[in-house]
Amino acid sequence: MAGPVACATFLMSTTTEFPVISALDGEALLDCVHCGICLSVCPTYDLLGTEADSPRGRIYLMRNLAEGRIDLNDSVVRHLDSCLGCRACETACPSAVHYGELLTVVRDEIEKRYPRPAKDRAARLLLLNLLTDPAKMAPTMLGAKAMSGLFGAGAGPVGMVNKFLFGPNAPAMPMPEEVSLRVKPLPEFTPAKGERRARVAVLAGCVMQVLFQRVNRATVRVLAENGCDVLVPRAAGCCGAFHMHNGYLDDARERAKGLIEALEREEIDALVINSAGCGSSIKEYAELFHNDPKWAPRAQALTAKARDVSEYLAELGLRPPTQSYKKRVAYHDACHLAHGQKVRLQPRELLKAVPGLELVEFTDADWCCGSAGIYNFLQPELAAQLQDKKVANILASEPEVLVTGNPGCHAWIESGLRNRGSQVVVRHTIEVLDEAYGGG
Repeated sequence: MAGPVACATFLMSTTTEFPVISALDGEALLDCVHCGICLSVCPTYDLLGTEADSPRGRIYLMRNLAEGRIDLNDSVVRHLDSCLGCRACETACPSAVHYGELLTVVRDEIEKRYPRPAKDRAARLLLLNLLTDPAKMAPTMLGAKAMSGLFGAGAGPVGMVNKFLFGPNAPAMPMPEEVSLRVKPLPEFTPAKGERRARVAVLAGCVMQVLFQRVNRATVRVLAENGCDVLVPRAAGCCGAFHMHNGYLDDARERAKGLIEALEREEIDALVINSAGCGSSIKEYAELFHNDPKWAPRAQALTAKARDVSEYLAELGLRPPTQSYKKRVAYHDACHLAHGQKVRLQPRELLKAVPGLELVEFTDADWCCGSAGIYNFLQPELAAQLQDKKVANILASEPEVLVTGNPGCHAWIESGLRNRGSQVVVRHTIEVLDEAYGGG
């Protein structure tokens, strides 16, 4: 118990004068036995070395909040904000503590109860509103790319706004390879090639539509190549992942309801998702609506059909690719895929099925890269350290291609590689498969 006791030394008080945060599940908080196994896999504890910046320490803080022993003071919020939400602690935990769910609830309480500085709150809302609306994000990215061409990356008006909102070490906005004023939608229906094996819906997503249109197109082609009729419902909008992970649960529920309603109209065998963060959130819709008798069963029905694209192709049985891909490939485990969805082997097995591909492992492949949704903007110093560590480990394995399954990881790792002057190409798992089928 020395660790949790030590982490409490900075607290304002241990009396019960503060209001109880009833939304935190006191029973779930008691599941943590304070064994400390989580400390060895926690990226922020590794960087900062402080108990309060570890999963065990943060659970201790949550328990004190739930029992009304402490208030949401600046120090408590700082330690909870520093968490990446990578959920590596869940993978390591012998007591099966649902840390991600606890963090989601406490972050919702923070946004409702804690008076953030006006600039901080504005920055968070700006990111959330921009990244979850392709109609706003596309022209913004086009303008940012034009400004980068004129002034250089991270400079000019865009850089000034970035630094004003997120501090002097704010990262440059990611620049897509292709960008346009409006997002060109995917075909609403693409027929299966050969024998029809399934009927699936693909989530076009928000960031994926703007930054990674090529990944969405590759996803549709590969699914069709594997005998799937592919639907891309126009009414299927934002899944609410960004809001869920950053403490805006009411907004997340409204977006989730819209997605559930849109997909209830379709007769599908699966909802296929190529963004790890979105997939993890959709698979947790049942928890999001656990106390809502109207929406809980509807959420559970969609969750039962939700599959990451690598997970679904592995379940379906991959039709062997025919084109050679003679490259040395390293695979990075996106946190919300490896720890959130427990999907680790499937992407690797798919890559191994590609003729000529040499798959290499690298050190700490399942450690967070520092992107973590909007974390790299809100905590740029810590994110940059994690990016440096990730890039160094990747380069040590000497790959030609780095493959991952999440847009945030994709953009952040690519940025880190470019900063090092590396020519390593970053691709989504589905893009490699697409090329091996002769697509693109």
